[in-house]
Order: sequence, then C-alpha cells, then structure tokens
Amino acid sequence: MRIAVYLCTRAAEKGVFLPGYIFTMFRKERDKLIHQYKNNGYNIVLDVNSGSVHVVDDIVYDVIACMVENNLENADKAAALKILGEKFADKTEELSELVDEIYELKEDGMLFTEDIYEKSIGAFKNRETVVKALCLHIAHDCNLKCRYCFAEEGEYHGRRALMSYEVGKKALDFLVANSGSRVNLEVDFFGGEPLMNWQVVKDLVAYGRSLEKPHNKKFRFTLTTNGVLLNDDIIEFANKEMANIVLSVDGRKEVNDKMRPLAGGQGSYDIIMPKFKKVAESRNQTNYYVRGTFTHFNKDFAADVCHLADMGFQQISVEPVVAPENEDYALVEADIPELLAEYDKLAAEMIKRHKEGRGFNFFHFMIDLKGGPCVYKRLSGCGSGTEYLAVTPWGDFYPCHQFVGQEQFLMGNVDTGITNTDIREEFKACNVYSKEKCKNCFAKFYCSGGCAANSYNFHGNINDAYDLGCELQRKRVECAIMIKAALAEEEEKAPGRSGQ
Repeated sequence: MRIAVYLCTRAAEKGVFLPGYIFTMFRKERDKLIHQYKNNGYNIVLDVNSGSVHVVDDIVYDVIACMVENNLENADKAAALKILGEKFADKTEELSELVDEIYELKEDGMLFTEDIYEKSIGAFKNRETVVKALCLHIAHDCNLKCRYCFAEEGEYHGRRALMSYEVGKKALDFLVANSGSRVNLEVDFFGGEPLMNWQVVKDLVAYGRSLEKPHNKKFRFTLTTNGVLLNDDIIEFANKEMANIVLSVDGRKEVNDKMRPLAGGQGSYDIIMPKFKKVAESRNQTNYYVRGTFTHFNKDFAADVCHLADMGFQQISVEPVVAPENEDYALVEADIPELLAEYDKLAAEMIKRHKEGRGFNFFHFMIDLKGGPCVYKRLSGCGSGTEYLAVTPWGDFYPCHQFVGQEQFLMGNVDTGITNTDIREEFKACNVYSKEKCKNCFAKFYCSGGCAANSYNFHGNINDAYDLGCELQRKRVECAIMIKAALAEEEEKAPGRSGQ
C-alpha cells in the first residue's frame, strides 16, 4: 500500500489525493475496482486495490465514470478520446490533458490497479498463526440489566460465575506459551461486569507483569466496565496498569436509562457519568472510549454522540445494536435510509466542530489512510478463533466473546489447550475472499469481512455477512474518507502552506 501524500494536479481547488484503500461498484470485473461517490460537496474516487483516494472536480469525476463504464482504462489514448469526445463535446480542449493524467495515475499504480491479494489467498489461509490476545470473562454476572445485552446479564447462555485467580493464571500461561516469538500480548478484562471481581483482576495483572521479563513479553491490559462500581482506587490502579478503558454509556440520559437500567429498574446515567468524566480527565482524554449502542429507539444517534462530546469526552464510540428483528429495539431494513443520513449528519458536524477547535474522535470514522492495518488484518479482521480467544470463568476457550455459550464453538480449556482444532482451521480460512458478499464490496479492506459472530447468528455461517451491518459499514467508510478529505483541504489552505 502506498503511504506518500500526493497532490493531484488536475483537480482544481479540491485536487487532493490521499492514500488509503477502498472499493467499487462500477466494474463488472473484480480485479480492478473503482468506487465513486459524492458527499458533503466532495467528489471522491476510490481505487480499492492500490489504496488511492482522489478528491476531484466535476469534470474529472464524470470522465473517470465514463472510462469505467466503457472499459477504457486499457484503451489507447486515441480510442479513449473518441468515445469521451462524444460525451464531453464541450470539453474537447481539456480532455487530452485530462486523459494523460488519468493514464499517468494508472501507470503509477494509483488508479485501475489489479488485485494482488486474491491470487495468493491459498498461502494466506495456510499461514502460521500464534495467539496474541485473550478476552478474559472475569465475571459472568452484572449489576445492570441492559435490554439489548447479548450476554444475558452476564450469564452467556449458562450460569453466573466469577473467574478464579487459578483459572486466570492458567489462561495467561496459555497465552505466553502459545504466542511464539511475539512480544506484545493483549488481555481484556470483560464481563458481565469485571469490577464485580476486581481483586482477581488486580491479582492477574500482577501475575502477568511477573511473566514479562522471564519470557520477553509485554502485556497490554484493557478493561471494559459499566462504571457502577468505579471509585478512586480503581481509577488509580486502572490508570497505572490499563492501556485502554472502555466505558459503557449510550448517550443522552433518557436514551441510556431506557436501555441500561440497574437490576431494580433505576437509571444508571446519573451514577456513572461523574465517574466517567473523572476517568477521561485523569487519562488526559486519551486511551479510553465512552462506548454506546444505538437502537431503533434512538435512530437520531448523532445527537447521542454530540451529547457525549458536549459532556467533555473526546474518544467516542456509539455502535448499532445487533438483534433479531422481533425485538422492539432492533434495527431493521426500513431504518437504513434514516441511519445513513444520520452518519452524514454526524460527519458534517464533526468537521464543523474541528474547525471550531472542539473536535473529537468517533471510533467508526477513524481510518488510517497513510498506513492502516497489516495485510493479514485487512483480509481477515480481528483474528477471532486464531489469534484472539475468549476465556470463560471456568476456563473454556471460544473464538470470541460473542460465541461464548454456543457449545458447537467450544475449542478447548485452559487445562487441555485447544483440542477442537477444526474450529481454528475454519476461522483461519475465513477472509474477504471466502465471502461472496465481500468480493465486490469497496469496504472489504476496511471491515475485513465484518463480524463472524454476526454472520453466524443471522445466516448460520461465518463466511456470510450481516447485511444491515454492511450497509452501515459502507456509509461509515464513505463518511470517514470525506472527513479526511475535508481536513486535508483545510490543512492545505492554512497560512504558510505552499500555493496559498
């Protein structure tokens, strides 16, 4: 993937090229993908396979679309100009130079590029893998009664339980033993609510630290909490030992309290928000997220994101609920147009706030166009079932936290190791080319094929895709690219920049 920033000379005032990688809808052939769209006044051309993002003026946008429609990317210049001249008769003087620049981009590997990954997918599926991350289910119990909880108030289709220190210790030993030469390892303390088993969390952090030097490892601990039990001592320990903290809150008070009540039915917002503010400030507004879920009841979720920003949070994630359509809070196909418009609204508001000096990060709009994840992650995503495993309180291994309790995905135990290797091989072979719905999708290298658990829960197959989620993911990618273009344009116009 290219990483240098390139300024497109033809595309007038919005002539910015940014590296990245994306998708297309125009080509019938899968090996050369171009996606074009307009958003918030920007004309954007994405070349999936090279990772190139071009922001262009109207004539460039239309000419590229015509070239795609007529398969002109490999035509000689004279043949291309003949066809283009018929459509753009009033632009004949510009066309020659414009076509030269488009072909130059093609020669430079920035437009109409071929897919170099699919041909080697066999080697990818046979790659060696090591375990690099565990999700420790410290507590299959919870002090909230969230209506949309996939973990059934922490029980995960089973029984309430707390992980013992002995089980957690064996899990960390397993991670060290199965991580090969990898130095950096990740452990997320998860639930239920992990603060209900806080002493074991602290003890396991201490044990993990004791393993680092003898085994040349470095643990990155994270914590996901609903905040009800947070106090100053916990915050102090977390700030010392937790590389990241995820703080669960859905946004506005009325939205949060409707879906995230205490076990007795009372709202949780007023209890957790002062604590969450303290966490965010004590961590200098970095290395944390306030993480919410939006449902059918708050399709205007941009208001919840902005509310959290107005409360002073700068790291925000508000994500769509995933639920069966028979649930009254579930998102359904009819909601999609409204949700897509809401992402556009949020993106425009984020640009406005950035220009005003009060910007914030929104997790689903955070895309690295200059580097991005490694090829393996682009093709297969989170690594569930191979590099990433979930561990229950009694030590069972599952591909990830969303598969816990589904016995057909039980992979082994901390005492026996991975005994069902067929599951591991199945997840190892899962990638954007094993999914028909992903092959022609522009977002495939961003979402990496989406969530395997969502695919299984809706289609009974990890090599399918959750369709509603795909629609939202595509819009998020488009918005994220547009934001990058807007901020790059703002930077170019800043005083002291060349050409200004």
